[in-house]
Amino acid sequence: MKRREFMTTSAAAVAAAAFQPGLALAQAGDARLKAELDRIFIGDVNLSPETATSRGFDKGARAALKFRLDDESAAGRAKRLAHARRSLQELEAIAPASLSDAAKLQRDVAIYTLQQRLTPEQFQLDSVRRPYRIFQQGGSYFSIPDFLNSQHTIETRQDAEAYLSRLSAFRQSLEDDTAYQRQMAPRGVVAPLWSIDLTLGQMRKLREPAAADSTMVSSLVRRAQEKGIAGDWSARAAKIIEDEVYPALDRQMALMQELRSTTPAGDGVWRLKDGDEIYAAALKDSITTDLSPDEVHRIGLQQVAELSEELTSLLDAAGYKGANVGERLTALNNAPEQLYANTDEGRAAMIASLNDGVERMQGLLPRAFSNVPNEPLEIRRVPPEIQDGASNGYYYRAPLDGSRPAIYWINLKDTADWPKYQLPSLTYHEGTPGHHLQLSYANTSDDVPLFLRTLFISAFGEGWALYSEQLADELGAYSGLEKAGYLQSFLFRAARLVVDTGIHSKRWSREQATRYMVDTVGFADARSQREVERYCTQPGQACSYKIGHNKWAELRQRAQTRLGDKFSLPWFHEVLTEGLMPLEMLERRVDERIAQRMRA
Repeated sequence: MKRREFMTTSAAAVAAAAFQPGLALAQAGDARLKAELDRIFIGDVNLSPETATSRGFDKGARAALKFRLDDESAAGRAKRLAHARRSLQELEAIAPASLSDAAKLQRDVAIYTLQQRLTPEQFQLDSVRRPYRIFQQGGSYFSIPDFLNSQHTIETRQDAEAYLSRLSAFRQSLEDDTAYQRQMAPRGVVAPLWSIDLTLGQMRKLREPAAADSTMVSSLVRRAQEKGIAGDWSARAAKIIEDEVYPALDRQMALMQELRSTTPAGDGVWRLKDGDEIYAAALKDSITTDLSPDEVHRIGLQQVAELSEELTSLLDAAGYKGANVGERLTALNNAPEQLYANTDEGRAAMIASLNDGVERMQGLLPRAFSNVPNEPLEIRRVPPEIQDGASNGYYYRAPLDGSRPAIYWINLKDTADWPKYQLPSLTYHEGTPGHHLQLSYANTSDDVPLFLRTLFISAFGEGWALYSEQLADELGAYSGLEKAGYLQSFLFRAARLVVDTGIHSKRWSREQATRYMVDTVGFADARSQREVERYCTQPGQACSYKIGHNKWAELRQRAQTRLGDKFSLPWFHEVLTEGLMPLEMLERRVDERIAQRMRA
């Protein structure tokens, strides 16, 4: 499907395939698979209005979805699970023998994805990687204001009315979260005490302004004015916030205050019933391999030692001394020439430098990629009202219809968290050739069904983004101490393997994990603590980066060794056009491509 085109019915997709001349049996099976995957995708969209907006499918026949938010009630969750179970049965009923090799892989990836959706059921959770409904980086209070501001587009009066409708629906989202959290509390499924305190602090910041001064009001008013859409948007939005949103938020804050005294002690998911099993499931979901927590921990320790040695040599040569690599990096972090002013002007200068980095890299990409997409990318500051608990950097992919650009977010609570030498590797990770390039290939690949085109598999995607930092070095994108930033980024991800497994498998405390991160990686204390707090409440996900990178690097080396002169970077990177997949399937696919290349 081309950008800005919309699929009408899965039957139309089948008919289009059926009338192509010379279809073999396998191709007929492919048409059936594509139709089923399209049906699953549209089912997902219909059950998730927020997904419809983020993917650009809230228009035309589905325009009504733009007026709604996801149904997070028990009934809404049950509908999504039923859809996943039914879809899995339909896919399993398609015989692999009726499919081409490409379609077999697509079937396997889709089945894997649906099975992972159903895994949390055995623990009576919504998610094994995000077991808590309300925490410092999760819950409607955290996500909906940002969603309305950055993903709900406003081009017409109807879009502005839809914004108001969603603002009103925000009340029910908060109530559903509160009801779910109240239901889970007797089982001890409550975020750690420090997380509750961070959460309450962010809720107070959201609640603090008079309704008319809320950023949820100003976002609507500003964008309606920019498009010349007349209306009393400020008064109408403020009334919804005053009468509906704030009272629901007050009730949620009261519950979280109450739960402060009841939440189980500890920081890892071991504090929950079946915590070890939950962590094993979360880790497998994140790294898409069968490595055990102990194996991941050992890999992390080994790679921390190797990278620390390499960084020590580089920093010693640059004159930065210390008892360990963490002290050397801390000295570099605090060098005045490395720091932007912690002011609005300093933040603007930093974002300007990030944009310059994206532009420079765009010119280098043709050396390593074919048919390079040129999809727009915006770099924005994380909204101040959520920056205390938000990640340090993250990426929002563009919708398929191109109605808004992709966004690379950076947390600028304190510019000292981002010394200049670290910024290029961050940009190459979040932007190009990292997430933005990889997901642009996925978004625009006509050969990949919509259901698979819009997936995000962390080990593949985050592993690719980390590999992209290495690729940037090979393309000559770093200068001076910027290479230290790239190596520090790798060291950081290796330390995550140690820290995540330490927290959830070896019962490290938040404080112990933060100290290890500061001493090992040399990040500022506050930045390190925010990272560790993320790992505590989202088990396993932090391990996907380095495990994924290890696999990408291993597979590229394998291809180079076997193919010799037949190897090229553009050829190897073409696997991105086939969409995301678990690492074990990626390995299988690369081996198949190597065999095909050797026969050519």
